[in-house]
Amino acid sequence: MKSSEKEKVKTFYNRSLERALQILNALSSERPTLSLAQLSETLNLSRATVLRLCSTLINFGFLRQDPLSKHYSLGIRVLELAKSVSDSFSLRKIASSHLSTLQTKLGKTIFLAVFDKDELLYIDKIEDSRNPISFTSKVGTRRPPYWGMLGVVLMAYLPEKEIKRILQKQPLAAFTSKSITKKEEFIRLLREVRAQGYAVEVEMALDGITGIGVPIFDHNGMVMAAVGVGFISSSVKEKELDSIIKEATRTGTAISKELGYTGEER
Repeated sequence: MKSSEKEKVKTFYNRSLERALQILNALSSERPTLSLAQLSETLNLSRATVLRLCSTLINFGFLRQDPLSKHYSLGIRVLELAKSVSDSFSLRKIASSHLSTLQTKLGKTIFLAVFDKDELLYIDKIEDSRNPISFTSKVGTRRPPYWGMLGVVLMAYLPEKEIKRILQKQPLAAFTSKSITKKEEFIRLLREVRAQGYAVEVEMALDGITGIGVPIFDHNGMVMAAVGVGFISSSVKEKELDSIIKEATRTGTAISKELGYTGEER
């Protein structure tokens, strides 16, 4: 590594974050609880430093402290993050072959996305190397919750109260001349999408691009993800559009069944 690169790494290195992560790593299955003194000794840090870091981690839910023993253990936020990672990996593994089959049949770009912290998060994407366009959204990309066909589908299956909360937090914005920016109109669109079971999004997020989105249900009948098909609007006629909708819907249904969905929504 060049000296300039070393300097860059050093510049962005955060010692406090490192120490906080060391505290979390110290709490293992062998030692699920530790006292302030034990953490201080294990990490070779002063008790005052450990106490300050632990207090911050408790505030954010990453640690908890037993009111009687005063020992520290991992908090509920760690469990939530672990579940989120587990769900994403399980979903990707189950969906992978179905997404590949869909991409082969249609020759279009295929996406898989979930909601995370009130944002759209892409967790898989399959492109055709022969496709004349390349979508900028990659695995790990985050977008506004209402972005494109995937955001529309995922929001369509939320309770209306939750929809309004999200739109209050992240108001509708115009990305193209066809973007919907009025809340009442957008909510009407979501009702239509839920009623028909899929979304056809025409150039609302990107000029010249149309997307088809379908939901993926989990074993509880809740929508946990969405499959999307993206393509140049002018490249698809109405007859082919119907075919894309059918194939995308079949894919969403197949993935949902593997996740334990029995056909009853919630």
